[in-house]
Amino acid sequence: MPSKMSQKDQHQQQDVEIKERLKRIKNKILVMSGKGGVGKSSVAAYLSVALAKRGYRVGLMDVDLHGPSIPRLLGLKGSIGPATREGKARAVQYIPNMEVISIEPLMGDNKDAATIWRGPLKIGVIRQFISDIEWDDLDYMIIDSPPGTGDEPLTVAQTIPDAKALIVTTPQEISLADVRKSINFCRQVHMQILGLVENMSGLICPHCGKTIDIFKTKGGMLMAKKEGLRLLGTLPLEPQVVSNGDVGDMSLLENPDLPITREFNKIVDAVIKFSDTQLPMAPKPPIDVPARKKSSSDTKMIVVPVSGGKLAAHFGHCEHFAFMEIRDGKIIGTEMRTPPPHEPGVIPKWLHDQGADVVIVGGMGERAQDLLREKGTEVIIGAPMDAPESLANQYLAKTLVSGANICDH
Repeated sequence: MPSKMSQKDQHQQQDVEIKERLKRIKNKILVMSGKGGVGKSSVAAYLSVALAKRGYRVGLMDVDLHGPSIPRLLGLKGSIGPATREGKARAVQYIPNMEVISIEPLMGDNKDAATIWRGPLKIGVIRQFISDIEWDDLDYMIIDSPPGTGDEPLTVAQTIPDAKALIVTTPQEISLADVRKSINFCRQVHMQILGLVENMSGLICPHCGKTIDIFKTKGGMLMAKKEGLRLLGTLPLEPQVVSNGDVGDMSLLENPDLPITREFNKIVDAVIKFSDTQLPMAPKPPIDVPARKKSSSDTKMIVVPVSGGKLAAHFGHCEHFAFMEIRDGKIIGTEMRTPPPHEPGVIPKWLHDQGADVVIVGGMGERAQDLLREKGTEVIIGAPMDAPESLANQYLAKTLVSGANICDH
């Protein structure tokens, strides 16, 4: 009897620790699918990295205990950090504001060993991933679950009651049939569904640019409409995802020319929009750079408002400004700076104080344009939504094509 009471006390103590840990995590998103092979882990990995690159603090928890693929997708080489004074372990750091936990780093050199566990043991491990890891305060916890509606997603639903589901499918009926089971699972356990993502939605021919419907078309859209859910986005087949995944390379997100990158950024935008917060939990304060003299004749400062790694559509609502110092017609350095709050006249004055010579935007209000031009800053309106360095190089080569002011105010 004392032994049983001791186990009960330990379980209750763990419940307390889990609740305290979860209070420090704003958004919990369970990435799930009805069947395997639909790219669920890739979506979870890319979503985590994309959110982290936008400045959010992210934890990625891989609860696929039998077939963990997150560490290999990320090329993760680290191991669990040493215990803290409280006896908690540290997750593996992928980049400064993103941490990862998976069963694979705990297996040492025997990473190919089969994990033969029954339900109770798997439940215990998932609970320990939350209670026994010293997670930082997080904006997002992304949880990669194995396919189906078994012990792992059920444990997440019971342990993290405010988690939201992001369900990944492919267009063909065999996948959609299993997705319906995932949707019903979420409704039975009262888990809110953030939305659906349709993966492998056609292959874009590299020669003619036309889309080849290898499976079916619009399956995810029709499913979302029928079930009253959001379709967060559709991702085309991209061979580079496979090759990059085999070597743990996530650089695909940095190539805005790929259709899958553009579509994935739309999904990230939607996830942020429908999350509990659209601002990082601990945003970096505006960089306090003293006012500088205007550039000399052989140097120039080109500035571009940036969101999601490319030009932000609206000047006053961007995440950062890319400040690119130009010397002898070449970019010699790029620095991302966080603007002050968007209030009338504040950002134009700030840009001038930071030494901006040229501001390239998609849209800007007339008043902001006048304030900048009065200070001698060149303003280019209606630029395409490219990466900031690409826009700067187009400007320097005199090939930058500007268009209409897309600002709506």
